[in-house]
Amino acid sequence: MTVSGRPEPAAIADRVAAWAAVRQACARDAVESGRDPATVHLVCVSKTFGADAIEPVLAAGQRVFGENRVQEARDKWPALRERYPGVELHLIGPLQTNKVREALALFDVIETVDRPSLAEALAKEIARLGHAPRLFVQVNTGEEEQKAGVTPGEADAFIAACRERHGLAIEGLMCIPPADQPPSPHFALLAKIAARNGLANLSMGMSADYEQAIMLGATHVRIGSAIFGARPRP
Repeated sequence: MTVSGRPEPAAIADRVAAWAAVRQACARDAVESGRDPATVHLVCVSKTFGADAIEPVLAAGQRVFGENRVQEARDKWPALRERYPGVELHLIGPLQTNKVREALALFDVIETVDRPSLAEALAKEIARLGHAPRLFVQVNTGEEEQKAGVTPGEADAFIAACRERHGLAIEGLMCIPPADQPPSPHFALLAKIAARNGLANLSMGMSADYEQAIMLGATHVRIGSAIFGARPRP
């Protein structure tokens, strides 16, 4: 429940407590897998949530957030960034080529590079601007028709084309496993593709499976509902 469109104090406390619990779980899982907790980055997925829902977590110290849509990020984040310096914003949803210029103005990391036309558009705009976001290639590990991403069999060639043909500095991979399959084999597959391409970063794992992802090498976990609760209905 909200009052005048603002979250009630209990909702604020719950979100901050949930955020702290997720951070603790990430650190614990990193240690248990023999890694430094600092190598696992929590990306709070704030898509569909307004500034009033996000701000308590920002005030508590979170600085890395994920959004699905360029327009939503444009409407929400410039004002928040003025109040909270040091925010790192990830685009974790599909990017249309005609939105590339705007995306580069808003996002520090684009996790969804997934086709040659997008790689070409990014390269042209990066050259025009003289600066680049960090870039991840999205891999459709389940080869689902309705889902974006290059297939595992196409990944090596696509990564090479991004680097050699377009001059893009790809630094990681991202995946979203099929909802009806165990996620661990998909995380292991993504880690294998990353290793053979010399990529250090793996964005994998969401609210239901991020602990498994960390155990299998995730450097970025994208957590939304475990922190903010159920998403608002349209």
